[in-house]
Amino acid sequence: MTVIEFESVSKRFILHKERRDTIQERVTGMFSRRPAGEEFWAVRDVSFAVEPGQSLGLVGHNGAGKSTVLKLMTRILEPTSGRVRASGRIAALLELGSGFHPELSGRENVFLYGSLMGLGRAEMAAKLPEIATFADIGDFIDTEIKHYSSGMYTRLAFAVATAVDPDILITDEVLAVGDEAFQRKCMERIYGFRRAGKTIIFVSHALEVVRSLCDVAVWLDHGQMKASGKAGEVIDAYLADVNRQEQRRLESERGSESDDDINPFRRGTRELEITSVQLLNESGEECPVFQSHAPLTVRMHYCAHALIESPVFGVGIHHESGAWLIGPNTGFDEFRIPQVAGEGYVDYRIPALPLLGGSYRVSVAAVDTSQTHTYDSHDRLYPLVVQSSSMRERYGMLSVPGSWDWRG
Repeated sequence: MTVIEFESVSKRFILHKERRDTIQERVTGMFSRRPAGEEFWAVRDVSFAVEPGQSLGLVGHNGAGKSTVLKLMTRILEPTSGRVRASGRIAALLELGSGFHPELSGRENVFLYGSLMGLGRAEMAAKLPEIATFADIGDFIDTEIKHYSSGMYTRLAFAVATAVDPDILITDEVLAVGDEAFQRKCMERIYGFRRAGKTIIFVSHALEVVRSLCDVAVWLDHGQMKASGKAGEVIDAYLADVNRQEQRRLESERGSESDDDINPFRRGTRELEITSVQLLNESGEECPVFQSHAPLTVRMHYCAHALIESPVFGVGIHHESGAWLIGPNTGFDEFRIPQVAGEGYVDYRIPALPLLGGSYRVSVAAVDTSQTHTYDSHDRLYPLVVQSSSMRERYGMLSVPGSWDWRG
Protein backbone atom coordinates (compact mmCIF):
# COMPACT_ATOMS: atom_id res chain seq x y z
CA MET A 1 0.00 0.00 0.00
CA THR A 2 1.27 3.47 -0.87
CA VAL A 3 -0.03 6.95 -0.02
CA ILE A 4 1.98 8.73 -2.74
CA GLU A 5 3.14 7.18 -5.99
CA PHE A 6 4.92 8.68 -8.99
CA GLU A 7 4.88 6.53 -12.10
CA SER A 8 7.20 7.74 -14.91
CA VAL A 9 6.22 11.35 -14.21
CA SER A 10 7.47 14.22 -16.38
CA LYS A 11 6.60 17.91 -16.35
CA ARG A 12 7.37 20.25 -19.24
CA PHE A 13 7.21 24.03 -19.33
CA ILE A 14 7.45 26.29 -22.38
CA LEU A 15 9.84 29.20 -21.88
CA HIS A 16 9.13 32.33 -23.93
CA LYS A 17 12.22 34.53 -24.05
CA GLU A 18 10.81 37.32 -26.20
CA ARG A 19 10.97 40.66 -24.33
CA ARG A 20 8.39 43.43 -24.78
CA ASP A 21 9.55 46.45 -22.87
CA THR A 22 7.29 49.23 -24.15
CA ILE A 23 3.50 49.55 -23.99
CA GLN A 24 3.40 49.68 -27.80
CA GLU A 25 5.33 46.42 -28.07
CA ARG A 26 2.99 44.73 -25.61
CA VAL A 27 -0.16 45.97 -27.38
CA THR A 28 1.04 44.96 -30.82
CA GLY A 29 2.24 41.66 -29.37
CA MET A 30 -1.32 40.84 -28.33
CA PHE A 31 -2.25 40.60 -32.00
CA SER A 32 0.90 38.94 -33.29
CA ARG A 33 1.75 35.29 -33.20
CA ARG A 34 4.10 34.44 -30.34
CA PRO A 35 7.14 32.27 -31.15
CA ALA A 36 6.84 28.64 -30.11
CA GLY A 37 9.25 29.04 -27.20
CA GLU A 38 11.81 26.68 -25.69
CA GLU A 39 10.90 23.42 -23.94
CA PHE A 40 12.11 23.00 -20.39
CA TRP A 41 11.65 19.68 -18.59
CA ALA A 42 11.54 20.45 -14.87
CA VAL A 43 10.94 16.77 -14.06
CA ARG A 44 11.77 13.87 -16.38
CA ASP A 45 10.64 10.25 -15.95
CA VAL A 46 10.58 10.18 -12.12
CA SER A 47 9.20 7.12 -10.31
CA PHE A 48 8.99 6.42 -6.58
CA ALA A 49 6.45 5.43 -3.93
CA VAL A 50 5.89 6.48 -0.31
CA GLU A 51 4.33 4.12 2.21
CA PRO A 52 2.05 5.19 5.08
CA GLY A 53 4.05 6.55 7.99
CA GLN A 54 7.26 6.97 5.99
CA SER A 55 9.26 10.19 5.99
CA LEU A 56 10.66 11.04 2.55
CA GLY A 57 13.41 13.59 1.97
CA LEU A 58 13.99 15.26 -1.39
CA VAL A 59 17.58 16.38 -1.93
CA GLY A 60 19.38 18.08 -4.78
CA HIS A 61 20.79 21.41 -5.91
CA ASN A 62 18.66 24.52 -6.46
CA GLY A 63 16.64 24.01 -9.64
CA ALA A 64 16.85 20.22 -9.44
CA GLY A 65 13.06 19.85 -9.61
CA LYS A 66 12.22 19.34 -5.92
CA SER A 67 9.57 22.07 -5.71
CA THR A 68 7.98 20.90 -8.96
CA VAL A 69 7.68 17.38 -7.55
CA LEU A 70 5.92 18.77 -4.46
CA LYS A 71 3.51 20.78 -6.60
CA LEU A 72 2.74 17.65 -8.60
CA MET A 73 2.03 15.80 -5.34
CA THR A 74 -0.45 18.46 -4.25
CA ARG A 75 -2.05 18.74 -7.71
CA ILE A 76 -1.07 22.39 -8.06
CA LEU A 77 0.54 21.16 -11.27
CA GLU A 78 -0.55 18.30 -13.52
CA PRO A 79 2.09 16.07 -15.11
CA THR A 80 2.82 16.31 -18.82
CA SER A 81 3.16 12.54 -18.85
CA GLY A 82 3.02 9.74 -16.32
CA ARG A 83 0.74 9.37 -13.34
CA VAL A 84 0.68 10.80 -9.80
CA ARG A 85 -1.44 9.19 -7.09
CA ALA A 86 -1.93 10.56 -3.57
CA SER A 87 -4.41 9.57 -0.89
CA GLY A 88 -5.30 11.16 2.43
CA ARG A 89 -5.52 14.72 3.70
CA ILE A 90 -2.45 16.71 2.58
CA ALA A 91 -1.19 19.86 4.31
CA ALA A 92 1.47 21.59 2.23
CA LEU A 93 3.84 24.44 3.07
CA LEU A 94 5.27 25.13 -0.35
CA GLU A 95 5.60 28.89 -0.66
CA LEU A 96 5.36 31.76 1.80
CA GLY A 97 1.70 32.46 2.47
CA SER A 98 0.40 29.92 -0.03
CA GLY A 99 -3.26 29.20 0.65
CA PHE A 100 -3.81 32.58 2.34
CA HIS A 101 -5.73 35.56 1.01
CA PRO A 102 -3.81 38.81 1.61
CA GLU A 103 -6.93 40.92 2.11
CA LEU A 104 -8.27 38.70 4.91
CA SER A 105 -7.18 38.76 8.54
CA GLY A 106 -5.20 35.95 10.14
CA ARG A 107 -8.37 34.71 11.87
CA GLU A 108 -10.35 34.71 8.60
CA ASN A 109 -7.55 32.88 6.80
CA VAL A 110 -7.57 30.19 9.47
CA PHE A 111 -11.22 29.48 8.66
CA LEU A 112 -10.55 29.71 4.92
CA TYR A 113 -7.70 27.19 5.15
CA GLY A 114 -9.86 24.87 7.24
CA SER A 115 -12.66 24.93 4.69
CA LEU A 116 -10.17 24.07 1.93
CA MET A 117 -9.09 21.07 4.03
CA GLY A 118 -12.70 19.96 4.52
CA LEU A 119 -13.07 21.14 8.13
CA GLY A 120 -16.11 23.04 9.36
CA ARG A 121 -16.10 26.45 11.04
CA ALA A 122 -16.83 24.95 14.46
CA GLU A 123 -13.83 22.60 14.19
CA MET A 124 -11.50 25.45 13.23
CA ALA A 125 -12.91 27.68 15.97
CA ALA A 126 -11.96 25.00 18.49
CA LYS A 127 -8.43 24.85 17.07
CA LEU A 128 -7.97 28.63 16.84
CA PRO A 129 -6.54 29.22 20.37
CA GLU A 130 -3.90 26.53 19.83
CA ILE A 131 -3.04 27.98 16.40
CA ALA A 132 -2.72 31.54 17.73
CA THR A 133 -0.55 30.39 20.65
CA PHE A 134 1.79 28.35 18.45
CA ALA A 135 2.06 31.10 15.81
CA ASP A 136 2.76 33.67 18.55
CA ILE A 137 1.27 36.58 16.60
CA GLY A 138 -0.79 38.04 19.46
CA ASP A 139 -3.28 40.75 18.50
CA PHE A 140 -2.19 40.51 14.85
CA ILE A 141 -4.57 37.55 14.46
CA ASP A 142 -7.22 40.12 13.42
CA THR A 143 -4.91 42.12 11.12
CA GLU A 144 -4.95 41.66 7.34
CA ILE A 145 -2.08 39.32 6.57
CA LYS A 146 -0.80 41.56 3.78
CA HIS A 147 0.68 43.57 6.66
CA TYR A 148 2.45 40.53 8.17
CA SER A 149 6.21 40.13 8.16
CA SER A 150 7.65 37.03 6.50
CA GLY A 151 8.20 35.48 9.93
CA MET A 152 4.56 36.04 10.95
CA TYR A 153 3.38 34.54 7.64
CA THR A 154 5.51 31.46 8.24
CA ARG A 155 4.46 30.96 11.84
CA LEU A 156 0.75 31.20 11.04
CA ALA A 157 1.02 29.01 7.93
CA PHE A 158 2.86 26.27 9.82
CA ALA A 159 0.53 26.47 12.82
CA VAL A 160 -2.59 26.12 10.65
CA ALA A 161 -1.17 23.39 8.38
CA THR A 162 -0.18 21.20 11.33
CA ALA A 163 -3.34 21.89 13.36
CA VAL A 164 -5.69 20.36 10.79
CA ASP A 165 -4.31 16.86 11.55
CA PRO A 166 -3.16 15.98 8.01
CA ASP A 167 -2.31 12.45 6.93
CA ILE A 168 0.57 13.85 4.86
CA LEU A 169 2.65 16.92 5.77
CA ILE A 170 4.72 18.50 3.00
CA THR A 171 7.32 21.22 3.69
CA ASP A 172 9.60 22.96 1.20
CA GLU A 173 12.35 24.98 2.93
CA VAL A 174 9.65 27.16 4.47
CA LEU A 175 11.18 26.80 7.93
CA ALA A 176 14.28 28.66 6.77
CA VAL A 177 12.32 31.92 7.14
CA GLY A 178 11.62 31.52 10.86
CA ASP A 179 13.95 32.40 13.71
CA GLU A 180 15.91 29.80 15.69
CA ALA A 181 13.33 29.40 18.47
CA PHE A 182 10.47 28.93 16.00
CA GLN A 183 12.48 26.45 13.90
CA ARG A 184 12.98 24.33 17.02
CA LYS A 185 9.25 24.42 17.80
CA CYS A 186 8.49 23.38 14.23
CA MET A 187 10.96 20.49 14.27
CA GLU A 188 9.52 19.28 17.59
CA ARG A 189 6.07 19.23 16.01
CA ILE A 190 7.34 17.51 12.86
CA TYR A 191 9.03 14.80 14.94
CA GLY A 192 5.74 14.48 16.84
CA PHE A 193 3.95 13.86 13.54
CA ARG A 194 6.50 11.20 12.71
CA ARG A 195 5.98 9.46 16.06
CA ALA A 196 2.23 9.55 15.42
CA GLY A 197 2.72 7.59 12.20
CA LYS A 198 2.03 10.46 9.79
CA THR A 199 3.65 10.62 6.36
CA ILE A 200 6.13 13.49 5.94
CA ILE A 201 7.64 14.87 2.73
CA PHE A 202 10.58 17.07 3.68
CA VAL A 203 12.76 19.32 1.53
CA SER A 204 15.73 21.09 3.09
CA HIS A 205 19.35 21.92 2.36
CA ALA A 206 20.08 21.00 6.01
CA LEU A 207 21.10 17.48 5.05
CA GLU A 208 21.79 16.27 8.57
CA VAL A 209 18.20 17.16 9.51
CA VAL A 210 16.99 15.19 6.48
CA ARG A 211 19.24 12.31 7.54
CA SER A 212 17.86 12.19 11.09
CA LEU A 213 14.20 12.83 10.20
CA CYS A 214 13.67 10.83 7.03
CA ASP A 215 13.53 7.08 6.47
CA VAL A 216 14.02 7.28 2.71
CA ALA A 217 15.18 9.93 0.25
CA VAL A 218 15.12 10.78 -3.45
CA TRP A 219 18.00 12.65 -5.09
CA LEU A 220 17.01 14.83 -8.03
CA ASP A 221 19.47 16.36 -10.48
CA HIS A 222 18.23 18.62 -13.30
CA GLY A 223 14.79 17.02 -13.08
CA GLN A 224 16.01 13.44 -13.20
CA MET A 225 16.16 10.96 -10.33
CA LYS A 226 19.77 10.03 -9.62
CA ALA A 227 19.11 7.77 -6.60
CA SER A 228 16.43 6.62 -4.18
CA GLY A 229 16.52 4.45 -1.08
CA LYS A 230 17.60 4.74 2.54
CA ALA A 231 18.03 8.40 3.46
CA GLY A 232 21.60 8.07 4.73
CA GLU A 233 22.81 6.25 1.64
CA VAL A 234 21.15 8.70 -0.77
CA ILE A 235 22.51 11.73 1.10
CA ASP A 236 26.02 10.29 1.13
CA ALA A 237 25.86 9.61 -2.61
CA TYR A 238 24.64 13.18 -3.20
CA LEU A 239 27.40 14.66 -1.01
CA ALA A 240 30.02 12.54 -2.76
CA ASP A 241 28.85 13.91 -6.11
CA VAL A 242 28.84 17.50 -4.80
CA ASN A 243 32.38 17.00 -3.51
CA ARG A 244 33.56 15.56 -6.82
CA GLN A 245 32.13 18.53 -8.69
CA GLU A 246 33.68 20.96 -6.23
CA GLN A 247 37.02 19.20 -6.55
CA ARG A 248 36.89 19.53 -10.34
CA ARG A 249 35.98 23.20 -9.99
CA LEU A 250 38.88 23.86 -7.63
CA GLU A 251 41.31 21.99 -9.87
CA SER A 252 40.06 23.98 -12.86
CA GLU A 253 40.50 27.25 -10.96
CA ARG A 254 43.99 26.28 -9.89
CA GLY A 255 44.88 25.16 -13.40
CA SER A 256 43.64 28.42 -14.95
CA GLU A 257 45.82 30.60 -12.74
CA SER A 258 49.14 31.90 -14.00
CA ASP A 259 52.29 31.74 -11.87
CA ASP A 260 51.74 35.38 -10.92
CA ASP A 261 48.21 34.78 -9.63
CA ILE A 262 47.47 34.29 -5.96
CA ASN A 263 45.96 30.85 -5.34
CA PRO A 264 43.64 31.01 -2.31
CA PHE A 265 43.70 27.21 -1.92
CA ARG A 266 47.42 26.54 -2.12
CA ARG A 267 50.48 28.38 -0.93
CA GLY A 268 54.16 27.77 -0.24
CA THR A 269 57.62 28.05 -1.74
CA ARG A 270 57.47 24.54 -3.27
CA GLU A 271 61.04 23.37 -2.61
CA LEU A 272 59.14 20.44 -1.19
CA GLU A 273 55.92 19.91 -3.13
CA ILE A 274 52.94 17.74 -2.24
CA THR A 275 52.07 16.30 -5.65
CA SER A 276 48.94 14.29 -4.79
CA VAL A 277 46.83 13.13 -1.86
CA GLN A 278 44.97 9.83 -1.47
CA LEU A 279 42.35 8.81 1.09
CA LEU A 280 42.78 5.06 1.60
CA ASN A 281 40.62 2.46 3.33
CA GLU A 282 41.88 -0.48 5.39
CA SER A 283 42.65 -2.42 2.18
CA GLY A 284 44.85 0.40 0.89
CA GLU A 285 42.34 1.38 -1.79
CA GLU A 286 41.16 4.91 -2.58
CA CYS A 287 37.61 5.36 -1.36
CA PRO A 288 35.10 8.24 -1.81
CA VAL A 289 33.06 7.34 1.29
CA PHE A 290 34.19 6.10 4.73
CA GLN A 291 32.23 4.63 7.63
CA SER A 292 32.40 6.06 11.14
CA HIS A 293 34.95 4.14 13.26
CA ALA A 294 36.56 2.62 10.14
CA PRO A 295 40.28 3.06 9.41
CA LEU A 296 41.39 5.99 7.24
CA THR A 297 44.86 6.70 5.85
CA VAL A 298 45.74 10.09 4.39
CA ARG A 299 48.66 9.50 2.01
CA MET A 300 50.65 12.57 0.94
CA HIS A 301 52.84 12.01 -2.12
CA TYR A 302 55.68 14.51 -2.32
CA CYS A 303 58.57 15.57 -4.51
CA ALA A 304 61.54 17.33 -2.92
CA HIS A 305 63.32 19.44 -5.55
CA ALA A 306 66.27 19.87 -3.20
CA LEU A 307 67.57 18.12 -0.08
CA ILE A 308 65.22 19.13 2.76
CA GLU A 309 66.31 18.56 6.35
CA SER A 310 63.75 17.54 9.00
CA PRO A 311 60.50 18.45 7.17
CA VAL A 312 57.21 18.40 9.04
CA PHE A 313 54.04 17.01 7.40
CA GLY A 314 50.57 17.81 8.69
CA VAL A 315 46.92 16.95 8.12
CA GLY A 316 43.75 18.91 8.91
CA ILE A 317 40.14 17.79 8.80
CA HIS A 318 37.38 20.41 8.64
CA HIS A 319 33.61 20.05 8.80
CA GLU A 320 31.73 21.46 5.79
CA SER A 321 30.52 24.28 8.07
CA GLY A 322 34.15 25.42 8.37
CA ALA A 323 34.89 24.07 11.87
CA TRP A 324 38.49 22.82 12.17
CA LEU A 325 38.26 19.42 13.89
CA ILE A 326 41.81 18.04 14.00
CA GLY A 327 45.25 19.27 12.99
CA PRO A 328 48.03 16.74 13.80
CA ASN A 329 51.51 16.90 12.33
CA THR A 330 54.75 14.92 12.56
CA GLY A 331 56.36 17.67 14.65
CA PHE A 332 53.70 17.60 17.40
CA ASP A 333 53.81 13.79 17.47
CA GLU A 334 57.64 13.73 17.55
CA PHE A 335 57.74 11.56 14.43
CA ARG A 336 61.09 12.62 12.95
CA ILE A 337 61.79 12.50 9.22
CA PRO A 338 65.57 13.15 8.99
CA GLN A 339 65.60 14.38 5.40
CA VAL A 340 63.86 13.99 2.05
CA ALA A 341 65.06 14.21 -1.55
CA GLY A 342 63.18 13.28 -4.69
CA GLU A 343 59.86 11.45 -4.48
CA GLY A 344 58.17 9.61 -1.64
CA TYR A 345 55.04 9.62 0.51
CA VAL A 346 54.01 10.14 4.11
CA ASP A 347 51.00 8.40 5.66
CA TYR A 348 48.80 9.60 8.52
CA ARG A 349 46.71 6.69 9.80
CA ILE A 350 43.52 7.01 11.82
CA PRO A 351 42.64 3.53 13.16
CA ALA A 352 39.00 4.38 13.93
CA LEU A 353 37.55 7.49 12.27
CA PRO A 354 35.73 9.41 15.05
CA LEU A 355 33.56 11.48 12.68
CA LEU A 356 29.79 11.21 12.44
CA GLY A 357 28.06 11.10 9.07
CA GLY A 358 28.49 14.21 6.98
CA SER A 359 30.71 16.08 4.55
CA TYR A 360 34.24 17.08 5.50
CA ARG A 361 37.34 18.59 3.86
CA VAL A 362 40.94 17.45 4.25
CA SER A 363 43.94 19.81 4.27
CA VAL A 364 47.60 18.81 4.02
CA ALA A 365 50.83 20.74 4.45
CA ALA A 366 54.60 20.41 4.48
CA VAL A 367 56.63 22.93 6.54
CA ASP A 368 60.14 23.29 7.91
CA THR A 369 61.21 22.00 11.33
CA SER A 370 60.35 25.34 13.00
CA GLN A 371 56.88 25.23 11.40
CA THR A 372 57.24 28.87 10.39
CA HIS A 373 58.24 28.32 6.75
CA THR A 374 55.64 26.68 4.45
CA TYR A 375 56.88 24.53 1.62
CA ASP A 376 53.44 23.54 0.38
CA SER A 377 49.93 23.87 1.86
CA HIS A 378 46.68 22.57 0.35
CA ASP A 379 43.78 24.17 2.20
CA ARG A 380 40.62 22.00 2.36
CA LEU A 381 41.12 20.68 -1.16
CA TYR A 382 40.15 17.04 -0.59
CA PRO A 383 36.53 15.96 0.04
CA LEU A 384 35.79 13.32 2.66
CA VAL A 385 32.28 11.86 2.99
CA VAL A 386 31.49 9.88 6.13
CA GLN A 387 28.54 7.54 6.66
CA SER A 388 27.10 6.48 10.01
CA SER A 389 24.68 3.90 8.67
CA SER A 390 25.60 1.28 11.29
CA MET A 391 25.37 3.70 14.23
CA ARG A 392 22.47 5.04 16.26
CA GLU A 393 24.30 8.24 17.16
CA ARG A 394 23.20 11.12 14.92
CA TYR A 395 23.89 14.52 16.49
CA GLY A 396 27.09 16.57 16.32
CA MET A 397 30.26 15.95 14.34
CA LEU A 398 32.31 13.55 16.52
CA SER A 399 31.63 10.13 17.96
CA VAL A 400 33.64 10.02 21.19
CA PRO A 401 33.74 6.73 23.17
CA GLY A 402 31.96 7.00 26.49
CA SER A 403 29.80 5.06 28.92
CA TRP A 404 26.63 5.63 30.94
CA ASP A 405 25.95 4.96 34.59
CA TRP A 406 22.78 5.21 36.64
CA ARG A 407 21.86 4.78 40.26
CA GLY A 408 18.30 4.97 41.45
